[in-house]
Amino acid sequence: MTASADDKTPKNKTVRRSAVARDTHETRIAIALTIEGKGIYKVSTGIRFFDHMLELFTRHGAFDLELSCKGDLDVDQHHTVEDVGITLGEAFDRALGDKRGILRAGYFIMPMDETLAISAVDLSGRAAYAVDTKVRTRLVGDLQTELVTDFFEGFARGARANVHVKTMYGRSNHHKIEAIFKAFARALRVACSRDKQLGEMLPSTKGLL
Repeated sequence: MTASADDKTPKNKTVRRSAVARDTHETRIAIALTIEGKGIYKVSTGIRFFDHMLELFTRHGAFDLELSCKGDLDVDQHHTVEDVGITLGEAFDRALGDKRGILRAGYFIMPMDETLAISAVDLSGRAAYAVDTKVRTRLVGDLQTELVTDFFEGFARGARANVHVKTMYGRSNHHKIEAIFKAFARALRVACSRDKQLGEMLPSTKGLL
């Protein structure tokens, strides 16, 4: 793994970036993340519907993301999806540094046609997750739908964050998963945002996150 690299913007604010690599016997993952991005993505996991979810996550979060994963898809999709979640979470944790000056928590309610999804995120330093997709089919596109939970669990572990996502209602299983990823992206975007009112204060009474 490599440490984050910070640059200066014209407004004298740091651009929060990180690069993370994760190599195991099951997956080889490389991620380059910029939090202050333009929604630019280059994603390849070998699971096309999963790629699509990560692409729209990047766009709706206004991040920049390069992500490649070579996983043992001949065995199952589980290792790929979970490990991508862990590594992406680690990338955010590294890019945020000591988390001074961030809002820390965010939520979003996302409508997508007939579907409504909600997400809440707290970059608390503690890993916890709750996922309710209301998807009952085994596959959406080429993605095993039960692994959506594994992705968010992995992200919560890697980012040391509380992650809650839920489909309130909907008909299309595609829309249920997509609405969750969009809501999550926008909730995380808020949580990562700088707090203009509190400045560089740490958003915790404990003294660390």
